[in-house]
Amino acid sequence: MIYVEKFIVNPLRENSYLLYDETGECILVDAGFYYGEEYDELDTFIRRKELRPVALVNTHCHFDHLMGIGELRKKYDLKFYCHPDDVFLIERSSVQAEMFGFTMDAPGAPDGFVREGEPVKFGDSSLEVFHVPGHSPGHVVFYSAQDKFLMAGDVLFYGSIGRTDLPGGNYETLINNIRNKLLVLPEETRVYSGHGPETSVGFEKFNNPFLT
Repeated sequence: MIYVEKFIVNPLRENSYLLYDETGECILVDAGFYYGEEYDELDTFIRRKELRPVALVNTHCHFDHLMGIGELRKKYDLKFYCHPDDVFLIERSSVQAEMFGFTMDAPGAPDGFVREGEPVKFGDSSLEVFHVPGHSPGHVVFYSAQDKFLMAGDVLFYGSIGRTDLPGGNYETLINNIRNKLLVLPEETRVYSGHGPETSVGFEKFNNPFLT
């Protein structure tokens, strides 16, 4: 079974997630940690649960989802993975952060890539990868059919969808991908978003004003 721990971090209240299973291996999804106390909270949890971080994996590479990559890469000696179509955002991340009033160092090139059809594995667990562009060109989501959850990043929110006015965004592409790749999943699937509360595929299918 995969356990999901959420950390609400940085001034934009981004949701960073720690996923782990019974083996103790864990991955960090969208590590946007910014303040020292946020890193301390993460480290305390990892130590208390006796976990072994094995990778940093991103749904997409907007700066608020990258803020902790550089530090955590060094601290836990981790490799960083994202979709190749979002590499240009990594290269621009420090400039983008500055535009929003933040300071950060670009985390550097990824060590490898995640692609649709190639699962993300850790411990005894596996996550399916779906490429869902529209919010960003290389946005992916991670799905566990066994544990009935979806790591949706900034594609799908409680009652809303990701913005499409940033570089590489496209409204029609995003809506089509949500309908064709996410809303076809079982309605009880829990949705963990990049900002805000959890939701479910069924709730969004019948209540999201952008999708009904």
